Amino acid sequence: MRSKQELEAAIRTEGRAVLVVNARSRRGRRLFGSARRMLAEAGIEFDQVYPVTDPARLTEIFTDVLALEPDLVVVGGGDGTIAAAVSHLTHRDIALGVLPLGTTNNFSRSLELPQDLRRAVTTLREGKVADVDVGWFTGTHPKATGAANGGTANGGTADGVGPDERHIFANMVSLGLSVEVARNVPHGLKRLAGRAAYGLTAVRLLPQHEAFKATIRIGDETQELLTHQLNVANGAHHSGKRIARDASPDDRLLAVYRLGDERRLRLASATARHMLTGQWRSLNEDAFLTTDEVQIVTEPPMAVDVDGEIRGLTPVTVKLLGNALRVIVPQSFIDT
Repeated sequence: MRSKQELEAAIRTEGRAVLVVNARSRRGRRLFGSARRMLAEAGIEFDQVYPVTDPARLTEIFTDVLALEPDLVVVGGGDGTIAAAVSHLTHRDIALGVLPLGTTNNFSRSLELPQDLRRAVTTLREGKVADVDVGWFTGTHPKATGAANGGTANGGTADGVGPDERHIFANMVSLGLSVEVARNVPHGLKRLAGRAAYGLTAVRLLPQHEAFKATIRIGDETQELLTHQLNVANGAHHSGKRIARDASPDDRLLAVYRLGDERRLRLASATARHMLTGQWRSLNEDAFLTTDEVQIVTEPPMAVDVDGEIRGLTPVTVKLLGNALRVIVPQSFIDT
């Protein structure tokens, strides 16, 4: 592995660069042409460009990208596209550059990147290479499809439970109402309303949502709670808003927090407080548990949202991988 300074020097001189843009993301399809023009005007050239029209091909595309042995991979899209990139670039001698073209852009906000496309391109040209934390998630594989009558399918066992799901993630692991929102938010509404689409969908689903019991284990300490929403954050943003003023993807901490308790109105008020006051809150407050590893068990077992994708079931283990990902960030970003 080169030092960050050596990698940055390679990028600025004769380094190889690749561009991957999710042309189906909220802004990707509309701004792909503008992004190409702005990147060219900034003097950023690419050995290969991948406009992605089928997100199911992202794994295949990133396999091809790695075969090119680039120094820089610039990815345009939302948090789901960025999460796919992070899973392939973690622990590699490659820098990730981000063009925020999604709906909430939580990871790019956590990197303190401008949300304006032209300024984001400027950051790619004038920023620095930093190394930040990512998370590692392990959960139970959902019941295998077709595993009825004692048979197995898709690698599952006779009881329909397959091998563990393991994923590297950039921003957040979530349980509860947000999983139902991720499953049910209309894509058309996302394109029309942006971040507000998630809130509108949550309001529609909340009256029928049931609270759940979660057992949280950190080291030798165990805590039980009732809630409608539980999050484990590596990044600093949730729903496009800061979770705490001192949260960072470079602080070697996972932040575990719930929104409200078993009462639905408490979830609504806690979410509003998060949206309005997160920039002034601190991870030192009682609302947060901070750690580098946490185990979570729920009653009943529940689906888990990992950076916007449903991945496995509880029980889950979430670990921190410190300084595991190299990224292009503004010069003002504090790199620890």
